[in-house]
Amino acid sequence: MSPVKEMLDTYPRSFNVDAQLLADAIEALLECANTCIQCADACLSEQEVQRLVKCIRLDLDCADICATTSRVLSRQTEYDASVTRGQLQACVTVCQTCGDECSEHAEMGMAHCKVCAESCRRCAQACSRLLEAMSG
Repeated sequence: MSPVKEMLDTYPRSFNVDAQLLADAIEALLECANTCIQCADACLSEQEVQRLVKCIRLDLDCADICATTSRVLSRQTEYDASVTRGQLQACVTVCQTCGDECSEHAEMGMAHCKVCAESCRRCAQACSRLLEAMSG
C-alpha cells in the first residue's frame, strides 16, 4: 500500500470519491511534477537549448500545476468541489499540452522527453478518471 493511500485510509471522515482513485491521482501528480522538473533540467543541458524553450516552459508550468493540484487533492476537509474540479481540469490540459510537446522532442531522440511525455499522459489519465468519478 502506498503512503498516500495509507494516509487517506487514516482520514477520520468519509470522502466524496473512491480513496484509491484519489490516491492514484495524487501519486501520478507527484510523479509528473518531479519528472517535468527533471525534463526541464535535462533540456537545459542539451546542445541546442534555444529550440527547447517552449518545452522547458511547459515542463515548468506542468510541474507547478501538478504539485499544486496534489496539495489541493490532499486536503479533504471541507473541500470545495468546484475548486477541485477546476484544478483537475487545468492539470489535464497542461499535462496533455506538455506531453504533446515532449513527444515531438522524443521523436527527435531525446529520451528524457519520452519519459516526461509518458508521465504527463499517465497523470492526465489519472486526473480524468478522478474528474469522472467526481461528476458521477
